[in-house]
Amino acid sequence: MPSWLSALVSAFDLATPYALLLLPVPLIVARLMPAEREGTSGALRVPHSLVGGADRGESLIARGRRRTWLIWTLWLALVAALSGPRIVLSANALPASGREIILTLDLSGSMERKDFSLDGETVSRLAAVKRVGAGFIRRRAGDRIGLVAFADQAYVAAAPTFDTASVARTLEEANIGLVGRSTGIGDGLGLALKRLAPAQIASADGSGPPPSSDKVVVLLSDGANNAGQTAPKDVAALAKELGVRIYTIALGPIDMADNPNNEQDVVDVETLREMAEISGGKAFRVKTTDDLNAVAASIDQLEGGRAQAPPVPLRRDLWPWPAALALLCACGLLAVRRDA
Repeated sequence: MPSWLSALVSAFDLATPYALLLLPVPLIVARLMPAEREGTSGALRVPHSLVGGADRGESLIARGRRRTWLIWTLWLALVAALSGPRIVLSANALPASGREIILTLDLSGSMERKDFSLDGETVSRLAAVKRVGAGFIRRRAGDRIGLVAFADQAYVAAAPTFDTASVARTLEEANIGLVGRSTGIGDGLGLALKRLAPAQIASADGSGPPPSSDKVVVLLSDGANNAGQTAPKDVAALAKELGVRIYTIALGPIDMADNPNNEQDVVDVETLREMAEISGGKAFRVKTTDDLNAVAASIDQLEGGRAQAPPVPLRRDLWPWPAALALLCACGLLAVRRDA
C-alpha cells in the first residue's frame, strides 16, 4: 500500500460508527414483512404507466434495475452520512506554561519625555516601551497575557487572554491622556491583581483555592505615586498573600535619590524596589533602551519553563459528500417515477 494511502487510512475516523448497523435494515424489514395476499381474480393487472413506458420502447426490466440501484445507493449514502466520516489531522503543538501575566503600564504625562532612542533616533519613553513591550508579549505564546494602564485612574486595556498578538497591538496603540496625567501606581497594581486572578481574592480569607505561584505582574513606571486611593506597598503586601510575584521596572535616567536639580516627576526607585521585595519578585532599573531590552530578556528567562502542549486534533468532516449523493439519488428516483 502506498505511504500516502496508508496515512489517509490511518487518519480516517467515524464520529458515530454504530450507525453502520443500520445497513441491513431494509433486508430485515423485507424479510419480516408479510407476503402480499393473492387476489381473487386470476387476471394479470398491469399499471397503465408501465404499459406506456413499454410503448415508448423502454425495457421494464432495465427501469426496475435502475430504480433498485438508486434506492440502495440512496440508503447506503444516508447511512454513510449518519456515521460521520471524517479525517483526523494533528495540529502543531503549542508552548504552554499555565502562567498569567499582567503588564501594568504607567501612562502619566512624564512618559512623553524624549530621552530614549530607537534606531538611532531620540524617542519618547512610551515609544520605547511600546517597541520592547510588544516584542515581549508576542514571545509569551502559551501564557495568558493582559494589559492594565494607569495614570490618574487605572483601566483594563486588554483582559488576560492567550491571544498575545491582540494584546501586543493594544499596547502599540496606547496613548497618554486617556485617564489623566498623574501616577496612580497603587490603583494600577490593585486593578491588575483583581483582573489577574478573581478566584484568588477569595483565597485570602481561606475560603477559596490556594494561591497560585504562576501569576505575575510586570509593573513599569517612570514616576512616584501621586494619585489614586491605595498605597503601593499595601497592594504589594496583598499580592504576597495571593501568591502573585511583582516585577517592577523603574524607568528614566534620574531617580528621587539622585536628583541634584530637583526635577519633577522623577522615578521613585526605592518604592518600586520595596514593592518587588515584598511580593517575592524582582526590581529592575532602566535608563536606556538597551537596559529595557535586557530587562525583557531577564523576565523571559525568570518566567521560562514552557513546554510543548499535546497536539490538538483537528477534524475535517466528510459527511456532506455522502449526503449530497443521497440527495442526487432521491432526485433520480423522482425523475424515474415521473417518467413512469
